[in-house]
Formats: sequence, structure tokens, C-alpha cells
Amino acid sequence: MRPSISELAKRLKLSWIREHYDEIEASSNEDYLRILFEKEIEQREERKVNLLLKQATLPKMSGVPFNWKDVVLTPQLTQSYLLEGLFLEKQENLIFYGGVGTGKTYLSSLISLQLIQQRGLSVKFYTVATLVNKLLEAHEKGTLSKVFKQLEKLDLLVLDELGYIPLHKQGAELLFQVISLCYEKTSIIITSNLTFGEWNHVFGDPILTEAVIDRLIHHSHLVVFNGESHRYKESMIHQ
Repeated sequence: MRPSISELAKRLKLSWIREHYDEIEASSNEDYLRILFEKEIEQREERKVNLLLKQATLPKMSGVPFNWKDVVLTPQLTQSYLLEGLFLEKQENLIFYGGVGTGKTYLSSLISLQLIQQRGLSVKFYTVATLVNKLLEAHEKGTLSKVFKQLEKLDLLVLDELGYIPLHKQGAELLFQVISLCYEKTSIIITSNLTFGEWNHVFGDPILTEAVIDRLIHHSHLVVFNGESHRYKESMIHQ
């Protein structure tokens, strides 16, 4: 007995075709096949994007359009250069500097979302504290190399809130290893409310701090966020 279309599609892992092949109407065999393959590709791309979004662990976004008014951009560093991820082609880093609540996290999340949805790229979002805790735990378990391999596969690594919590010596050294690992391979976005001169408060060692900054700024763009805290303004509006 010859296998059914559903069975053949299952063996070929064509899940959309297996479930919907008998629902398609077309004017010719060629159109029928083209529609089947188009739908199968659409479903696979949708599944890939959903998986990438899940793996990225982006913070929740309000859906409110980003306000570029208080963001200082150079002629080269345009909105499209950021949102289309053109900085990735040169393995450039982005350093977002500004006060609390000025939109640094929002813009880094927006860029990440665009890269995933429009280009199918691999992104991972961490607060610095979360990543350092993950690295310390992996170090204790002897699985640090596994974490490093996962990070090496990324197209973009986002490190949010550098400067909010000082790092212990081992945590600072492990974070430096990640930054060195990504150097000229994987782009990094770092958000911070501290100037470079204040980063020693985070890393606790001037030599280590200098090494971190050296690797980050070699191929990087500094984006300054001016203005008041958006969260503060919103809270005042709703009082």
C-alpha cells in the first residue's frame, strides 16, 4: 500500500503541508506546489522568529514609539544604522550612556527586536548582574565553557545596567572574559549611567577597567541619552 501524502509530509518534516495540503485551491499543479512550499517556508520562518524571541529574553516593551528627540546621533550613526543592525557588519559595539529612565534599555530592546524579526539574527539580553551571576554559577559547576560557546554563537549581546551594582573581583574578571570573547567577533550593546571615568567603581581594579574599556571602544559608537527620566514623567502624568 502506497503511503499517504500526510505520511510522506510527516517523514519529510513538512508540518504545514501535512496539515493543510488538502485545503489549497490552485489553477495548476505548479501553482499548487508553489503555494504549499510558500506556506511551509512562512511557518518555518515564524517558528524560527518565535524561538529567537524566546531565547533573547528581552524585557517587556510598552509598544509606545521610541522618542529620538533626546538621543545624540552623529551623521554616520543614523536611526536606520542602528535599527537595521548595520553596526553588526563591522562587529561594532554600541555604548548607550545616560541617566536612569532616559530610554537606553528601550532602544536596545527595540534594536534587538528588529534584528530578530527582520533578519532572523540571534540576540541575547542580560542585565550585567544577571549575566555575572550566571557566569559565577557556571564557574562553580564547571560549565563555564558551555556558557562561553553559547555566547560565541550570538550576533548581538546586550548588557544592560552596567554601573548599577559594583562587581566582586571574580565576577568582574568573568565579565571581562565575555567582553574579550566577543572582541571583533560579536557586537555588544552596553547601557550605563556612568561615564568611562566612573567604570572603575564597577570593576574595582583600574587595570581591569582599562582593559575592558579598551576592548569595547576600539570599534564602537557612543550614544548619549539626554533628557529627564521617561518613567518619572509618566508617573507624574498619572498622579
